[in-house]
Amino acid sequence: MSSTPRLPLTISLTVAFALTGAAAQAAGVPIAVVAPTDGPFATLGQQIREGAVAKINADGNTPVIVNEPCTADGDNTAVQNQIAQSKAAVAVGFLCSETLEAILPALKDAGVPAITVSVRATILMEDALKNGWPLFRLAPSDNAEAARIIDFILSEWSGQPLGLIEDGTIHGRELTEAIRNALEDKGLKAAFVDTYRPGQEQQIGLVRRLAKAGVTRVFVGGDRSDVAIIARDAGAEGIDLDLLGGDAMNAANQPLALADGVRAVTLPDWSADPRNTELVKAFRNANVEPEGYVMPGYAAATIASAALGLAASENKPLIEALTMKAFDTTIGPVRFTDRHETTDNPYKVLEWRGGRFVTPAPKTD
Repeated sequence: MSSTPRLPLTISLTVAFALTGAAAQAAGVPIAVVAPTDGPFATLGQQIREGAVAKINADGNTPVIVNEPCTADGDNTAVQNQIAQSKAAVAVGFLCSETLEAILPALKDAGVPAITVSVRATILMEDALKNGWPLFRLAPSDNAEAARIIDFILSEWSGQPLGLIEDGTIHGRELTEAIRNALEDKGLKAAFVDTYRPGQEQQIGLVRRLAKAGVTRVFVGGDRSDVAIIARDAGAEGIDLDLLGGDAMNAANQPLALADGVRAVTLPDWSADPRNTELVKAFRNANVEPEGYVMPGYAAATIASAALGLAASENKPLIEALTMKAFDTTIGPVRFTDRHETTDNPYKVLEWRGGRFVTPAPKTD
């Protein structure tokens, strides 16, 4: 990936407006797009820019490209200075929490809200609320994944023997422990709890232990490749396991392909949403694959532009306008709570079928 960002992307005004309800859009306003232009996160930064710049240009506003250093000792002063000098009314993007921690006090003083598509840290949001920093989060909170998994297990698996296994990593252990504690608070105790060794070529011993414990439903706090191996070995042993993984399942389908029927709590593929068909086509015609943060970047710019129009029409501060209504976006309707987080948990329970995660078919009697 080149360290120089691509030229701003322009997508058909007809397509952009039809998909995001542009009746109350502002125009001619500088909007900062803060994302890495170089370094290890440049690819993700490019995705944010591709999405956000397309929508900003489509609305007739002015994208201001700001490099995000993504380190605590990076030049975050340059970030806040560029936003201030451009007279940007709002800033979107923000891949990394280090940037936000450094510049949110200055954004508060300037009255410039920040909409992050990536940062999930609960502690940062708590600090923002305590200090009155204008942070709005499109990304799910760092406890939203566990909350969706817990809801699913309680509603769908509560009458079945349950296994909870994890790979010993910090994320796998903490996620599984949060699930276990919440379930036990609700009176549901797992029949089998274990830590497995990740990265093995086979997990036959593990699936046999699960079968011996009488377990039929298993949550796996581990990565996609380990889940694929567990599913394969269970099938080879004739052991019927219903497997559920977390957001780590949203990864490359290799080296072993995932078996159909394995489920995951993860974020949906918004490019596959029929409501986004024309926009996806427009992106691809512009040689942009709408993956990763492209759609969230577009959604963040949609919200920024719509809120600017609402603030102008209602004679309200922009920060207040951001919480006044639900915004129709490429990632679904988005409404911010008074805590500046989305009202809905974006994680979904999806099932692997035919090479992609899809909404599971309805139950039949």
